Amino acid sequence: MQFKIDENLPVEIAQMLINAGHDAITVNEQQMTGAADRFLIERCKDENRVLVTLDKDFSDIRAYPPEKYAGIMIMRVARQGKQHIINVFQQVIHRIDLEHLRHHLWIVGEKLTRIHNSNY
Repeated sequence: MQFKIDENLPVEIAQMLINAGHDAITVNEQQMTGAADRFLIERCKDENRVLVTLDKDFSDIRAYPPEKYAGIMIMRVARQGKQHIINVFQQVIHRIDLEHLRHHLWIVGEKLTRIHNSNY
């Protein structure tokens, strides 16, 4: 699976995905820092990449219907420190191959991951 890691997340997230056998690239690597949300999600769509972000705007399924995109994963964490985000992501990375991510919205928290598809 292919991923794009937003600029608001540690770059280590991309390396964790690569180590797990996925293709991952960061917004910074593509020189897209500061890109508008709409541009970013359309680029993900064009590249068939799942967006991984802290940006809660992407949880609006009316604006960003999950079935139109490769997938959206939003990290909803109480603390946004680098190590805390990495620790939470480590808890969910193994589920990527087991659960439906393609065309779904995942809201990932410390204790719970909600998976949403607007077709349900």
